[in-house]
Amino acid sequence: MGDPKGFLNHTRELPSSRAPQERIHDYKEIYEPFPLTKTTQQAARCMDCGTPFCHMGCPLGNVIPEFNDAVYQEKWESAFKILESTNNFPEFTGRICPAPCEGSCVLGINQPPVAIEHIEKSIAEVAWERGYYQPRAPLSRTGKKVAVIGSGPSGLAAADQMNKAGHTVTLFERKDRFGGLLRYGIPDFKLEKWVLDRRLKLMQDSGVIFMPNTNVGVDISADELAASFDAIILCGGSTIPRDLNIPGRELEGVHFAMDFLEQNNRRVAGDAVDGAGRIHAEGKHVIVIGGGDTGSDCVGTSNRHGAASITQLEIMGKPPTSRTSNNPWPEWPLILRTSSSHDEGCERQWAVSSKSFIDDGTGKIRALRIVDIIWALNEDGRSVLKEVPGSERELPADLVFLAMGYLHPQHQGLLDELGVTYDNRGNVSTTDFQTNVAKVFSAGDMRRGQSLVVWAIHEGRQAAQAAHQFLMQEA
Repeated sequence: MGDPKGFLNHTRELPSSRAPQERIHDYKEIYEPFPLTKTTQQAARCMDCGTPFCHMGCPLGNVIPEFNDAVYQEKWESAFKILESTNNFPEFTGRICPAPCEGSCVLGINQPPVAIEHIEKSIAEVAWERGYYQPRAPLSRTGKKVAVIGSGPSGLAAADQMNKAGHTVTLFERKDRFGGLLRYGIPDFKLEKWVLDRRLKLMQDSGVIFMPNTNVGVDISADELAASFDAIILCGGSTIPRDLNIPGRELEGVHFAMDFLEQNNRRVAGDAVDGAGRIHAEGKHVIVIGGGDTGSDCVGTSNRHGAASITQLEIMGKPPTSRTSNNPWPEWPLILRTSSSHDEGCERQWAVSSKSFIDDGTGKIRALRIVDIIWALNEDGRSVLKEVPGSERELPADLVFLAMGYLHPQHQGLLDELGVTYDNRGNVSTTDFQTNVAKVFSAGDMRRGQSLVVWAIHEGRQAAQAAHQFLMQEA
């Protein structure tokens, strides 16, 4: 801790965002430049707390006080080495992580927490600008071949770690570009894709073999895969979305959120996506069902399309604006969160349930019928929803996006052919990241269920460690 009074002398400050009415006309990241001198001031706020609970909040175990101190002292290369030791992709987490570390910051007990996420991003960007990131192929190879299936954050982390360990790694992706959720799920206004491409090039230059447009289980059979590789790490994500099976679900205009987001990301990337399957919100009344990050991304994208109105619905009640007594520090604060997309324009409704989609008479959606609900305990002590009598109403709707999360990975194809087992939620079952098939491992949303990017990176690292130990025992 370089400045023992840093948290007394400086309050929390973050980069300003561009005005909503300006930024909705492009897909650039929304934040203005922030001087490094101000970042070093923010790092100075990291106090000598004795027990750094931020470590508990961070799935990666980032060594946060140490890199904060290095930033305060402007020892950027040292800060980079500390951060790189635990986090493969700080340029991603520094942009899109909800920062559970900040929810556990000791300073956050009675002051705004340290701006850990911003500092992390700053370290990464300084490292790229100053050339600290360089291709580093292993000095020697183990002779072992590893297949990583899926190029989302868990797959990228697993591939990066296995390559660093000296194995020959092939990264398979069934789509035309790499990145998974980072590429096609997260809008460019949160993560511009040059940030991702920069990292992919570094990995490729370091020796990772990239195989796009390869649907393993279709283009390559499970038997071929098992015969060609000494270890397989499954990182295909949780890809089966939760549906809303109410009357009118078949109507034109009702879409899964990810179909909308992927199409728009492709459009931004320059792909031609017009035609019968075009999903565009210009001039339309948009309803987003689901109050999480994916729903927020649909809001921001619809704003950029020029939607006539946007309403986001959440089945749970409105969260409090500050911690309640049963949600104490250092737990993750279960409080109301307003995203940059909400600031751009959106009506939000809580504690509502969708009853039916209303037809306009031609097979297209015209409205959504909803009802207010309350949550109450039943005789078994379980929380159940009850409709509020007389609260049914219709909301105009030309487009509805279902953003209610994901159930489990796709079983049909590769997973079933490999013979891996599933847990009671339908995810790939593992013991220390190893499946019931000896040489097959799994990580990320495919193994633990839908979660955060930071958890996916952690999972990829852990699965790589388990697979490496397996391979070295076999050597």
